[in-house]
Amino acid sequence: MRRLSRRGRCWRGGCRKEKGINAESAEKRNEKVGRVGLKPGTYTNFPMLSYEQARQIVIEEIGRRRRPRATASVSVWEALGLVLAREVKTDREYPPFDRSTRDGYAVRAKEVTPGASLKCAGEIKAGDTVSEALAAGTCVQIMTGAAAPRGADAVVMIEHTKREGDLVRFERAAQSGQNIVLRGSEAATGQSILQPGMRLGYAELALAAQVGAVELQCAKRPRVAILSTGDEVVMVDEAPGPFQIRNSNSVSLAAQVRIAGGEPVVLGNAADRVEDLGEKIERGLKEDVLVLSGGVSMGKYDLVEKVLKAMAAEFFFDAVSIRPGKPAVFGYCQGKPVFGLPGNPVSTMVTFELFVAPAIDLLSGAGARALPLLEARLGEALNEKPGMTHFLPAQVEWRGATAEVKALKWQGSGDIAALGKANCFLVVPADREKIAAGESVSVWLRKDVV
Repeated sequence: MRRLSRRGRCWRGGCRKEKGINAESAEKRNEKVGRVGLKPGTYTNFPMLSYEQARQIVIEEIGRRRRPRATASVSVWEALGLVLAREVKTDREYPPFDRSTRDGYAVRAKEVTPGASLKCAGEIKAGDTVSEALAAGTCVQIMTGAAAPRGADAVVMIEHTKREGDLVRFERAAQSGQNIVLRGSEAATGQSILQPGMRLGYAELALAAQVGAVELQCAKRPRVAILSTGDEVVMVDEAPGPFQIRNSNSVSLAAQVRIAGGEPVVLGNAADRVEDLGEKIERGLKEDVLVLSGGVSMGKYDLVEKVLKAMAAEFFFDAVSIRPGKPAVFGYCQGKPVFGLPGNPVSTMVTFELFVAPAIDLLSGAGARALPLLEARLGEALNEKPGMTHFLPAQVEWRGATAEVKALKWQGSGDIAALGKANCFLVVPADREKIAAGESVSVWLRKDVV
């Protein structure tokens, strides 16, 4: 294991001289921030980014550096949330026959006018073999999903008919094509219906099952190392001292990693000592991504950036103009993306979704998903300090077709209890101070709640 020197500036036998690191990182980073219209900064004097700019840097940088993921064959029963690596094609036409979409009567549309009567020549249910054509002047009772007979070009819903014995009287005219899906209209034989890079949800898995793709070639989930920091943190199964806290961040981050499509690798907690933090960071860099919580602010014992810098890390930002979550860090170290997230729990959760979640998307072989934002009517007036984008725990409710949102009372970025009551974040733009009740605002829905 490589160790920090006493001066804490580089790993023995490892990194380049600090001056060289600064020059190289500054050059690369200045090029990066120039893309988002900012004045280039220096290695230790980053410009404050908006969350949109910081998120875009993460997407661009990881998108540029990512490599194809290793793949594996996965049962369609187990592939939920994975990213498809090989296309899926149809094994036949879909539907494979002219399919009725309603319970009713299969007819020749030109024979059905208001008040017309036709003789019912039989019945077809889903799964029946249909070989005989529909004779002129007749109809056939048909069930949803059943194959329409040759010659029939419409299905009249049973609600629009009256039957007396073998005679069916129609209350309205029929139009050719109504309530029938024609053979091959959904997909042709051999058509590509699921493409590489698609994340597999329940609809995609149903489609794979429909065409007989019981084994799917999928990208392996990115492995995300999770490391908390701080002498005040104890493990969740330990009894904390009077001034200690349990490690809730590792639990929430592991859950967020799973929701985002990654595989969490929980490394525990690093003490506020350079040597311990450095050793655990080295372990985390063996995975695809390293996510740290805590130790990224301006305090004496906030050591994350110092240790990463000594390991020749290349940084792209170390602060974002948001509340909560301002001291968020993104960089690369030993070829791996590294995120330093603030230690306060709500800050950790917010910055993970803003910056780490799109990274996991990209490393999974998919595109970065957009934030799930919607517009809602503000239920109660807001008065927030301008200059930063605020993400306030909130409750959104639907009143008919209108969504109404109210911010919850909370005690700041350490208040997990408030977030536990929230189903969304209310997004207050950096240039807004007062927002009146009834105004339209942006709402960011939580991924893990309905």
